[in-house]
Amino acid sequence: MKSPVHLNALRAFEASARHQSFAKAAAELHVTPAAVGQLVRGLEEWLGMPLFVRNAGGRTRLVATGDALRALPEIRAGFDRLSAGLERLQEGAAGGVLTVTVSPAFATKWLLPRFERFQAACPDTDVRLEIHARPMDFAAQRVDIGVRYGAGAWPGLVADKLMDEEMYPVCAPALLHQEPPLRTPGDLGRVALIHDLSMDGHADFPTWETWLRQAGATGVAAARGLKINNSAAVLQAAIEGRGVALARSVMARDDLAAGRILRLFPEIGGTRALAYYAVYRPESASQPRLAAFRDWLLQEAALQHAGARRR
Repeated sequence: MKSPVHLNALRAFEASARHQSFAKAAAELHVTPAAVGQLVRGLEEWLGMPLFVRNAGGRTRLVATGDALRALPEIRAGFDRLSAGLERLQEGAAGGVLTVTVSPAFATKWLLPRFERFQAACPDTDVRLEIHARPMDFAAQRVDIGVRYGAGAWPGLVADKLMDEEMYPVCAPALLHQEPPLRTPGDLGRVALIHDLSMDGHADFPTWETWLRQAGATGVAAARGLKINNSAAVLQAAIEGRGVALARSVMARDDLAAGRILRLFPEIGGTRALAYYAVYRPESASQPRLAAFRDWLLQEAALQHAGARRR
């Protein structure tokens, strides 16, 4: 038997089946539709069987045959393996870039203020920081490592816990000492509440209603106030005296240490929230740049935990 057909023919077949169109496959592969059609026909000739039902019932879209549909998952898995192999070859290349994804709030309030320490520890590692509010597809978008907030389970990713988190009320110093002062949780009925909607819809993410119930506060309208879908902006609103925010402890740490905000009612305790995890694909775990960044994240998280315990 002759050697297998060129990979370009398999790519043309896979793209044509996915798009159900030679023209759309051609646009993706940056060739002409005629070239795609020729590659597919060559593959069909080599196999001795059709891969698409053409002009059936006046269809304008390509329809893959049953045999073709059954083969597609294996072909796509093969391309994924090839991509992973190429990434392995690039791991040791000089000047390689580590792609890191985090949320906007985590970047602003935690990662960027500490990033200089990573650069000092690993001066030869260049980092491309992808800041997105929604989780990225690590394989499709070639992400090496990221930090996610949640319960610790994401399909296809290893998750190493960095930090637990709790939530508690904070406000600007001037607001705390206004007249009459905020002495008990029930006094929160006199000020605007600032709500963090960054995890809106997640059942395990605490809300003002959760905290007020824990504090035993009655007569406070938990749903009213200012609602913001970014945790960094929630803290900024509190710093500016817009009201009392239910803050995430990891995000609020530096602002508390600097005195820009104060924690209210610390004797009540915080409400346990979700946690932060370093996440990456298992096949990338041995990549030296990734391992160095993951270890640095774990070290910084341990330092923060130790500092919190000393206080």
